[in-house]
Amino acid sequence: MSSTVTSRILLGALMAAPFLGTNLSAQDPKQVLQQQLAAVKESLAKNQQALKQYSWTETTVASLKGEEKSRSQKECHYGPDGKVVKTPLGAPPESGGKKRGLKGKVVEKKVGELKDYLDRAASLIHRYVPPDPARMQQAFQSGKAALSKNAADSSTTIEFRDYEKPGDSLVLIFSQGQIKGVTVKSYLDDAADAVGLNVKFQNLADGTNYMADSVLDGAAKKVQIHITNFDHRKAGQ
Repeated sequence: MSSTVTSRILLGALMAAPFLGTNLSAQDPKQVLQQQLAAVKESLAKNQQALKQYSWTETTVASLKGEEKSRSQKECHYGPDGKVVKTPLGAPPESGGKKRGLKGKVVEKKVGELKDYLDRAASLIHRYVPPDPARMQQAFQSGKAALSKNAADSSTTIEFRDYEKPGDSLVLIFSQGQIKGVTVKSYLDDAADAVGLNVKFQNLADGTNYMADSVLDGAAKKVQIHITNFDHRKAGQ
């Protein structure tokens, strides 16, 4: 073989080496996870921007030991500061009058405790959904994120540990560029006051992805909070 031919072969091998290295690194689990995480964050930003064109109705139903205790509806839209503005719809629920005596005080105390729990639980929901890109990135950099593939439907599952609190977890299902669902295991004051959260996402007619349904279960208090978002409409419609 001539020296000229040999030189050409070596030159070709050197030119191909960077590309071969790129293909191999693309199979690295950490890089694949990083790419999927970037796609999730891009989807969140895109859909949040699209949702700013809409207003919608939110219904919240709170139940204790399987019995409905309160139901409310709010008109929702994004304000100039990028936060969701919620305006109550309809008249406030009637209290039915206050009961007197010791029994009345006990009932009033229980109602107050339930309201406090519901307020804290609702606040906890908004700390997990929609998922926060900064917290997801922090979990990834700390080595507390893991990815798995579902061969049946080609969806991707990403789990983030210690997402908001030590020992908690947030798991999201991502498919075809959209979030399909989120599952959270967390707690309020301590691990004994565990709560679970399941969220389903759906798409509007224009493809905008949104949180359609969320259910929070407070096992310790036997409380459930069910939130649905519906009737999305663009401004002026």
